Amino acid sequence: MALASHVNDSYLIHAEPHTARDRIVRPTRVQIEREIEVLAQVMDNQFAIPVLGWRFGLNAIIDLIPGVGDIATSLVAVYVLISAVRYRVPKITLLRMGLNIAIYFLGGLVPWVGDLFAAWWKPNIRNLKLLYKRAAVSAEQARQGRTSDWLFVGGIVLTLIALLFGTMTVSALIIWYLFTHIRLV
Repeated sequence: MALASHVNDSYLIHAEPHTARDRIVRPTRVQIEREIEVLAQVMDNQFAIPVLGWRFGLNAIIDLIPGVGDIATSLVAVYVLISAVRYRVPKITLLRMGLNIAIYFLGGLVPWVGDLFAAWWKPNIRNLKLLYKRAAVSAEQARQGRTSDWLFVGGIVLTLIALLFGTMTVSALIIWYLFTHIRLV
């Protein structure tokens, strides 16, 4: 009789799917540090155009500064990427976040049209949404990332830096070519 009671109790535990033991280890709604949320909002969605309802942030304004703007706003986006390591975001998501930054940076290089594209792309908001979806630990638990995650993000950051220096080199070569080969009357 005791064995039958034990079997029935075991069945009840496994039959009820919403017990604390059967929940997913990853939290359903991770609390991200408020500073990251505010930073993404200020950089991408702080201001609104009243009639149209379009939103833009400091990224769109800072990007108007030639040369410095794209670099400065990309560095802010890299900060959000680096913060994602502490939340133990999967490496594929970290790569996607890095790709969002690269697309933003490359799109912003095209004069005028690139600034409009950059205001539309909003890499910080995109990466914040990925962080919400894929974070594995809460802000309290996110004190440090794993070494492999830090190395992986370091590789992404080095790739973004190489992209930066590559575009600077191409720009310098174009300017050099124009000054040495085009003669003004």
